[in-house]
Amino acid sequence: MTDFDDDPRAALDRLCRDRGVDYARLSDVIGRNPAYIQQYIKRGSPRRLAEGDRARIAAYLGVPEAVLGAPVQRVATSVRGAHGNDMLLVPKLAIGASAGAGASIDGEPVEGAVAFDPKWLRDLGADLRALSIIRVEGDSMAPTLDDGDDILVDGGDAASRLRDGIYVLRMEDVLMVKRVARVPGQGRIAVISDNPHYRNWDDLPMTAVQLVGRVIWTGRRVR
Repeated sequence: MTDFDDDPRAALDRLCRDRGVDYARLSDVIGRNPAYIQQYIKRGSPRRLAEGDRARIAAYLGVPEAVLGAPVQRVATSVRGAHGNDMLLVPKLAIGASAGAGASIDGEPVEGAVAFDPKWLRDLGADLRALSIIRVEGDSMAPTLDDGDDILVDGGDAASRLRDGIYVLRMEDVLMVKRVARVPGQGRIAVISDNPHYRNWDDLPMTAVQLVGRVIWTGRRVR
């Protein structure tokens, strides 16, 4: 069993017992040979259900597809790696920062996922329940972050744990990535562009920004 999602095989086995549905009947529901579901649950063959089969089984049993292993939108999920080690699939959102008015890190569709070692993430101090990857747009944070870089954002590390660092934030209804630093005065911060050709905000009340999450890692294509 993983930290986030039950093993889909174990979940399906339990559902069959709870619903009084035998393996052969469930195999028939998806048009497979009678031993198909038993082999999937007991022997791990196939390694995962086909999307169509998973959807039909979920509908038949009356459960969300996520219970049977479907990706969960905007939530990191734990999976078993090829070598038997647990990996965390972090959703990559179809959004960039700066992204313009109305963009939301919580409401955008997932365009993929990237696998990370959960121990490595814990060593970074990350909240494994609140991670996402978004794309940097523009060069206001160059040379630290370049246009097109992927950034790993910890949504559990925002205003309540604020310290100097790089954050995804919303200001003036625009989602952006900037360096944030505390300044003298209760509840006051500076919002800084690493690229000197872009604007800084040297003294703002915390209420002027919404901190979405701290940037804890970046990946980029070698140019």
